[in-house]
Amino acid sequence: MSVETITVADGEADMRLDRWFRAHFPDVGYTYLQKLLRSGQVRVDSKRAQANDRLSAGSEIRVPAIIRQPKKVSPNGRPALGVSKGDRDAIEKMILYEDDHVLVLNKPFGLAVQGGTGTKKHIDGMLEGMADRFGGERPRLVHRLDRDTTGVLLVAKTREAAAKLGRIFQTRSAAKTYWALVKGVPKPPQGKVEAALVKASGPDGDRVRKAKPGEQDVAMHATTHYSVIDRAAHKAAWVSLKPVTGRQHQLRAHMHLIGHPIVGDNKYEGDVHMPAENIEKKLHLHARRLVIPHPKGGKIIDVTAPLPAHMAASWELLGFDIGKFE
Repeated sequence: MSVETITVADGEADMRLDRWFRAHFPDVGYTYLQKLLRSGQVRVDSKRAQANDRLSAGSEIRVPAIIRQPKKVSPNGRPALGVSKGDRDAIEKMILYEDDHVLVLNKPFGLAVQGGTGTKKHIDGMLEGMADRFGGERPRLVHRLDRDTTGVLLVAKTREAAAKLGRIFQTRSAAKTYWALVKGVPKPPQGKVEAALVKASGPDGDRVRKAKPGEQDVAMHATTHYSVIDRAAHKAAWVSLKPVTGRQHQLRAHMHLIGHPIVGDNKYEGDVHMPAENIEKKLHLHARRLVIPHPKGGKIIDVTAPLPAHMAASWELLGFDIGKFE
């Protein structure tokens, strides 16, 4: 098969070149596309191009024959796992930021990040099945979010990036901001919660609680800063949460400990006595923003995730104006 020339359709005007390739050739990973661009095998209107170039209707894209060749195995020699088109499309829609080394997703409500007992579908498995899309190497999770927590999720596209990002998290150089809706209004409106936590399994599954005297050996130090952004009378508050540490259920447990559980939280009494009618009994906790040094240095990754539908509906119901407090 010879080189192809494909004309950009009217409806594809202003589309980024990498996204055009993703739509037309979903098996071509971002890293592989970059190699083709650097070597000049992919061109736009006979000129060298970059992945983030915007296309114009009628432009001609040079597509080398190698792109059409079927890939039966992954670069490591194992059969490609693969995922359904629906799962591929779901991951693509989650992408907030991507480059050769890093992927940032907007995790939806109810989708697990990793597998576990009774969990067959999760982001980690979906990404592994799309290794071809991400340059052949399995993407690696850098941190975790609970199944029902939404928002920014950082993924490394290479082993090297994963190691560097892991060290950045360990040194607490990553600034994470969460938004939550809590029952009642915390006083004072700004504060810090320092309460060591221990795991406590129960009939409703794993949860954590405040460590008791004598449990120092198993306790996990945990610190959270909170700030009230807005309030709905005395019934509920929109709070910004900034964890210093990253313990399991830390934000959920800490807000419960100070008497203001996160709305919809079925593990920490946030799903009883809802602050208003028509608020969905879903966890109202969202990883809003992540600011972190890039693993290759030289720049900062700063990504913000839009509110999920159930939280946006609650914000509207309670009269909270997102734009006012950006």
